[in-house]
Amino acid sequence: MSVWRPSKHPASSRQPTLPRLFKPTTSRRLATPHEQALDVARGRLIVASILFAIAFTVIAGKVAYLTLLNEGSETPIAQQPLNESTASRADITDRNGIVLATSLPTSSLFADTKGMINPDDAAQQVITVLPDLDVNKLKTELHSGKRYVQIRRHLSPKQCYEVNKLGIAGLEFRPDEHRIYPEGNIAAHVVGYTDIDNNGLAGIEKQFDSRLEEEPDAIALSLDVRLQDIMRRELISSVDQFHAIGAAGLIMDIKTGEILSLVSLPDFDPQHAGEAGNDNRFNRATLGVYEMGSTFKIFNTALALDTGVVKMNDSFDTVHAIEIGGQKIRDFEYENRWLNVAEIFTHSSNIGAAHMAERIGAAKQRAFLSSLGLTQKAALELPEVGAPLVPSVRDWGLTTTMTVAFGHGIAVNTIQLASAVATIMNDGKPVHPTLLKLSEQQANAAKDEKPVISARTAANMRALMRLVVTHGTAKGADVAGYLLGGKTGTADKLSATTHRYEGNARLSSFVGVFPLNAPRYVVFAMLDDPKGNAKTNGFATGGLTAAPVVRRVVTDMAPLVNLAPLPPEREESAERQILKPLGAQILDGLPVDEGSSYASAEADTVE
Repeated sequence: MSVWRPSKHPASSRQPTLPRLFKPTTSRRLATPHEQALDVARGRLIVASILFAIAFTVIAGKVAYLTLLNEGSETPIAQQPLNESTASRADITDRNGIVLATSLPTSSLFADTKGMINPDDAAQQVITVLPDLDVNKLKTELHSGKRYVQIRRHLSPKQCYEVNKLGIAGLEFRPDEHRIYPEGNIAAHVVGYTDIDNNGLAGIEKQFDSRLEEEPDAIALSLDVRLQDIMRRELISSVDQFHAIGAAGLIMDIKTGEILSLVSLPDFDPQHAGEAGNDNRFNRATLGVYEMGSTFKIFNTALALDTGVVKMNDSFDTVHAIEIGGQKIRDFEYENRWLNVAEIFTHSSNIGAAHMAERIGAAKQRAFLSSLGLTQKAALELPEVGAPLVPSVRDWGLTTTMTVAFGHGIAVNTIQLASAVATIMNDGKPVHPTLLKLSEQQANAAKDEKPVISARTAANMRALMRLVVTHGTAKGADVAGYLLGGKTGTADKLSATTHRYEGNARLSSFVGVFPLNAPRYVVFAMLDDPKGNAKTNGFATGGLTAAPVVRRVVTDMAPLVNLAPLPPEREESAERQILKPLGAQILDGLPVDEGSSYASAEADTVE
C-alpha cells in the first residue's frame, strides 16, 4: 500500500517548463561523438565569421579614409613620377625669352631585386617596353639580390605607363629630371650641356652651374635666336660653297658690348653632346686663337694717326718688299708706287703697314693693343675662352712690330677682335663683351671710361673702313642703304709640323660695322681654310669668302633690329659726311679702278 507524502514545493511556487531552455535533467541524453564534432565546428564558424566581419569593416574604413578623407597624401611609388614635378635647374633663355635650355620632370626605373618573384620573367617583360636594353645583362642584375639596381634613367611618360602596367613586384619609379635644349644646335657652344645628373660640363651650363641649381630665375643671355639663326645659316652656306673646315661668326652691339650672335662651326646637338667629336665641340669663336691678318691694320692705322707719327697724306714705299730678321714682308699684288695712309689701308698693303709700325715703335704698339684688350684673356662668361698668344716684351722687337701691324705674330680670338673694333668705332670708349642680357643701368655703367683714341681718329677710321667697302678689298660686303664699312683679313696658317706659314692654307675673314653714320653693330665672319672656286677665279680671300657672309647677315638682320635702309639721296649725303674727315685731297686722289676687284689682290703673308 502506497503512502501519500506531501510535496516539498507548494503549488504556488511551481514554474512552468519552458521548452528547449530548461529541460529536466532526466530528459537530457548523452551526445554522440558525431554530434559533438558538429557543435565544435559550428562554434568555430561563428567565431571566424565574426573576425572576418571585423577585418572587412576595418579595411573598408581604411580605404574610405584614404580615398575620401586623405586623397593625395600618400601616392604609390609607381605613380610618383607621373604626379610629382622635381624640375629644379633654372632655364637659360635668349634675350627675348626664347628657351634655350630647360629641365623636365621625368621618371627613372629601379629594381629592388629582393622583392622579385621571378627575375628572368621580369627581365623579359621589361625588354618588351625597353627593347634597347641588354636582356642578359638585365637578368644578371635582377639576380644580384641587391636592394637597388638602376635599370633606366629618364623614361618618357609612355614608357613609365607601360612598365607600370606590367605589374612586376620589385620595380620602382623614382622622380628624376632631364635637361633638354629646344633649339638644338643653334647656340650649342654658348649654352653648353650637362651630364646625365644635370651637372654643367660646358658653356653657360658650366659657367653658371651653381646659380642654375640654386636660383629659380632663368638666365637671360644677350643672344637673339633670330640673329643667331641668320649667322649660322650664312656661315654654313659659305663653308659648303668654299669647302672650309670650319667657321666662326658674331654680332656685337657696340653701345652695350652685348653679343647678339656667336656661332662656331662645325657644331653639335647639346642633347647628344657625348656623340659629337672633339672638333664639333671645339668653340672656334672663343677658345680658338688665330692670327687675324689684315684686320689688325685697323689698330695699326688708328694708333699711327692718333699718336701723330703719321698723317693721312704721308706716303710710304710699297714697291719693294721688306727683308728683316730673315723674313720677307711682301704684298700679294704690288702697286708699283708709293701709297699714302688711306691707300695703304684701302689696298691692304702689308709693306705700308710695316713701315707705319716702324715709326710707332714696339712699346707704343704693345701698350695700345693692351688697352684694346688684345694682349689679355677676354673676360667673357664662358669657361672655353682661349688666352691670346702674345710675344714677350723681350721678343717684341722690330720684326715683331712690323708683322703684328698686319696681324701676324700675335693670335687672338674673335671676341677680342670684335671688342677692339667696337672700341675704335665707339669714339675710343672701351666696349666690354658680354653674353648676358644687360639692364639699361648695367649698359650705361662703363660709359665714363677714358677713351683709348680721340673721336677725331675714330672718325678717320670710320671713313677708311667705308673706303674698303666702296673702293677696296671688300666690295662684296656693300649693302645699299646701310653704309657698311669694314676690313678684310686673309692670313696664312702656320703648319703644325713645319711651324712655317702654308701658302695653301689660310684664315679668311671680314669685320664689318654698320651703320657708319651712327655705329651700332659689329658683324664678323671667318672661314677656316676655304678653297677658291670657279666663281672666285680660284681665290679664297676674305673679300671673296667672308665679306659676302657679312653682307647677307646685315641684309637679313637690319629689319629685325628696326633699322630701315636710307633712301639713296640720304645715303649719299650721309656718306659724304662719313668721308669728310679724310679731306678732298685724299678723296680726289684715290687711284682706284672701279672696274677691278681688289678682293683677289689681298694676302697677308710673311715668307
